[in-house]
Amino acid sequence: MEQMLRVGVITSTHGVRGEVKVFPTTDDAKRFKTLKKVILDGREPLELSIEQVKFFKNMVILKFKGYDNINDVETWRQRDLLITRDQAVELKEDEYFITDLIGLTVVNEEEVVLGRVKDVLETGANDVYVVELTGGKELLLPAIKDCILNVDLEGGRMKVHVLDGLMDL
Repeated sequence: MEQMLRVGVITSTHGVRGEVKVFPTTDDAKRFKTLKKVILDGREPLELSIEQVKFFKNMVILKFKGYDNINDVETWRQRDLLITRDQAVELKEDEYFITDLIGLTVVNEEEVVLGRVKDVLETGANDVYVVELTGGKELLLPAIKDCILNVDLEGGRMKVHVLDGLMDL
């Protein structure tokens, strides 16, 4: 399991006083209000203390303590902002971080290996798991109780029921 979780990506600077625009990669951008520290990803990760949070359209504007000039932050474009797992939001039952699902071995009810979780598509109704089948094709499984029978993160397995017609697509 990944020990660091991405919560956003710095897209650009904002103004001249060291603020940055962040595209949030978390389900709830408002959670930046409660975050005190983030880690700027890179060869040498840098821990940053959040001084101020503002929201503009679909972006989050962050100001970090000790960085008061555009020159201090302009090299941070396209860098990820990470948090540690202990800073992560509490998940409800049957909720998982996408990063934990990627790579799980997918088996059907008869324990036959179908493939591996390759990606997760976030749709309006429910997520869809993209499973790369052993033959190279892809299977799209809706993340609903009828399809996803069990997720065992420690064992690295997901047991599924493939609804009629899904393998034909």
